[in-house]
Amino acid sequence: MNREGFTGFSRGEARTRTATSLSFENQGVLEKLMRLPWGFILLIAAMALTGIAMLYSSAHTNPIEAHLWKLQLVRLVICFVMMIGLAMLPLSWWMRLAFPAYAGTLVLLVLVELMGVTGGGAQRWLQVGPVAVQPSEFAKLAVTLALARYYQMILQPQTGRILVHLGALAIILLPAALIFKQPDFGTTLALVASGGVVIFLAGLSVRIITAVIVGGVASVWPVYQFVLAPYQRERVDTFLAQLFGESTNALGESYQIEQGKIAIGAGGFNGRGFLQGIQSQQDYVPEQHTDFILTVIAEEFGFLGSTALLVGFAVLLGWSLYSAARSVSWFGRLASAGAVATVAFYIVFNVGMVLGLLPVVGMPLPLISYGGTAMLTTMACFGLIIAAHMHRDEKLTARGIF
Repeated sequence: MNREGFTGFSRGEARTRTATSLSFENQGVLEKLMRLPWGFILLIAAMALTGIAMLYSSAHTNPIEAHLWKLQLVRLVICFVMMIGLAMLPLSWWMRLAFPAYAGTLVLLVLVELMGVTGGGAQRWLQVGPVAVQPSEFAKLAVTLALARYYQMILQPQTGRILVHLGALAIILLPAALIFKQPDFGTTLALVASGGVVIFLAGLSVRIITAVIVGGVASVWPVYQFVLAPYQRERVDTFLAQLFGESTNALGESYQIEQGKIAIGAGGFNGRGFLQGIQSQQDYVPEQHTDFILTVIAEEFGFLGSTALLVGFAVLLGWSLYSAARSVSWFGRLASAGAVATVAFYIVFNVGMVLGLLPVVGMPLPLISYGGTAMLTTMACFGLIIAAHMHRDEKLTARGIF
């Protein structure tokens, strides 16, 4: 892949655009705010507020969880302001912060191993005063930034040289190993997948891609047999049994999936109506305010509501990829595309597991599910995407100075 990468955008066109457009960096704060892609931002806000409404619906009959929507709304406001602030940062700032953010995330992951808080059978959180944070969520964006910085330093990756990509592979595998040990197999998969997208876009030969696919297929059985924990193998067994129509224990590992399917089927085409879902109002679906919140949407707003939500995600991701392709710098393209991949894999894993098409791995639905760290990571990803769009003409050297 050449210097223009996956964009097909030439240096001559970049010079023309730079010469004919007003420098975003030289404008005042108000002017910058006016030039932000407000259609994109308002769609993000609308979907996040939809999530708040669904949280209210899923938990308002439960006295213990009835307040969660208020807490999530506060988080949303804070993260929304943070996203706007991040969107106005020049790419050179993002680039300088990439390696420190990556190193800081590794330190947090090590601290999780040493003094992390256990919840749901896994040690994934750090307690900071009254707040519990999940560093594995931060790792997704930190790895994306570190990979983009790495390739910006290389400046001219060559697809035929596998050694160029070994450094990027190490950047991915180090935090992935720490996250897998927590254990958090779902986040590990998402981290490796989104990092793999960045490496692919930086340039890989067909031979390397073929070798990776063959190696991945060959490793499925050894990983299942010798790497996965017993409860993880049980989830895989349940998934395969349901996939091939075999009977499962309705009160065991398959209970959550079965109840989720009942809720989705009960919604029909138009849905039962807001606050009218039987499954959601009576808490039949475990974790319906987090990983399985899509079942609440499907039951109350049916096929139409679920489809509208997925179309909204498609618009966000499509615009983001288009914007990434217009960035002049390697860092801007790869960081933005990596952020898109991070959000996309959230969506794919969550929807897949709710529909029974993927094993249950504990993956929230972006902007919709309850969770502070996931909300923070998602909004930071969108902040990076908008920043790459607003500073798409910014030229970077290996040190991030244009």
